[in-house]
Order: sequence, then structure tokens, then C-alpha cells
Amino acid sequence: MKYAIYSTAALIAAYALGGLIIHLYRRRSGRPENRIIRFLLGFLCGTLILGTGIGIWASRYYRAENVTASLADSADVDVEAIPEGWRFDGPGDETALVFYPGGMVEETAYAPLLHRLAEEGVDCFLLKMPLHLAFLKINAAAPIMAAYPYETWLVGGHSLGGTAAASFAASHAAETDGLVLLAAYPTGKLPDLKMLSVYGTEDGCLEPEAYEEARQYWPPDAAETVIPGGNHAGFGSYGHQNGDGQPGITAEQQQAETVQAIMDLIKP
Repeated sequence: MKYAIYSTAALIAAYALGGLIIHLYRRRSGRPENRIIRFLLGFLCGTLILGTGIGIWASRYYRAENVTASLADSADVDVEAIPEGWRFDGPGDETALVFYPGGMVEETAYAPLLHRLAEEGVDCFLLKMPLHLAFLKINAAAPIMAAYPYETWLVGGHSLGGTAAASFAASHAAETDGLVLLAAYPTGKLPDLKMLSVYGTEDGCLEPEAYEEARQYWPPDAAETVIPGGNHAGFGSYGHQNGDGQPGITAEQQQAETVQAIMDLIKP
């Protein structure tokens, strides 16, 4: 929700500023007033301001750290670049997870988590998002699910990516068998599917009030795992996130517990 508010405010501010600049310029130059020309010039100026702002903002995302090994093939997992992002193909051939990355986080930061999950028999697809914002491409899982013949499909994501995954699950109930939310919550009613919510006790970014309010949207048999010492950024490998709490465990430990919780969901 807050990203939508910020985006709308930025849009209004950019075009208002563009219009003001053109208005002041024409008054200063003493040129005759022409509302159509002023509108067009204001629109062009606002677009330029907005584009510059987006470029600067989009460059300030969290970079992945120490993920090279997780993006390479291992004894049990083949890693393949695909048009939608990356595929982690492990020994399993029945169940797959399509993963939506967190907002403003480099997608490959989740490679260690997904590589580890693929080793356990759940093939994973890591989505690449425009401007590192999952809500800009909520239906990104659809072409993957249509192209690969897995029996069971899970969708999931971290933070804003989890909210996007929940939105996808809500609108694609027939194709989706399960939902995995990492430090995330849905914003609307979910279908009756398997669901797992995971968060850490030291998470400083997850909004507790919004999380609790969103329980009304959960399926009746939803599972929840709380990781002692885990924080918000620990699901990925991108260092400290602004506003987050200090972890009491390593990111590797947090990801291992997350993988176990997901496997418990699939094979209780």
C-alpha cells in the first residue's frame, strides 16, 4: 500500500512541478499565454523530472552479496537463466515454487535460499522484476506455470514480493496449490489452498498491525513459523536493510529453517 501511495505522490509532484516551471518561465520571458502550449510543455517537463527521479531512485536498490556459488550448477542442482529470471532444477520433478523477490532488492539475493530448496526436491523459479518491484509484474508466474509440467505449483515471495505472490494466488486459484509468504501478508481474501507464513522475531520492517489484520484473509488451515533471532533481510543475501532489527542468527541459519518449514508444508 505504501508503495502505491508514494508512487501516486511522486507522479503528482513531478507534473505539478513541471507545470509550475513552465508557467514561471513564460511569465519571466514575457511571451503571450497559450494554455495548450503551456500544458504540453508542462507535461514534457514533468515527464523529464519523473523519469530522472525514477532513474535515481531505481539505482538505490539492495545489491546481492556472496551469491556466485548459488547461481552456479552444483552436484544436485542445475541453474539456468530463463527469460523470466532463473530456474533452479534439482532432483525433484513433481513440485515447483515460483518466487517473487522483495521490493528494491536485487533478485539474485534469493539464490542461496532457492538453491537450498531445490536441493531438497522443490524446483524453484526466481522472477526478475522491472525496477526490482514485484507489483509491477504480478502475473509473471503465469507463463512459467504454463510452460512446465509440474504436478504441484507453489507461489511465494519475500516482503512486497510475498504480497504480489498472494495477489497472484488469489486471481489464479485453479493453477496454484500453495502460497509461501516470507515476512509478508496478503491484502485480500485468499482461496482455500496450502499456505505458510514465516517471519523472524527480530524483523524491524514487517508492520505487525498490518500483519495481524491480514490474518482474516488466510485460508483456514494456514501454517505459521516464527524463527527466533531471524530478521527481515535474513531471507535473502543482501546485507542489512534500513529499519531492520539485528539478527540473532546468521542468514544461512534463517534460510535453512525457512527451507525446513516449506518442506513441512509440502510433506507434513
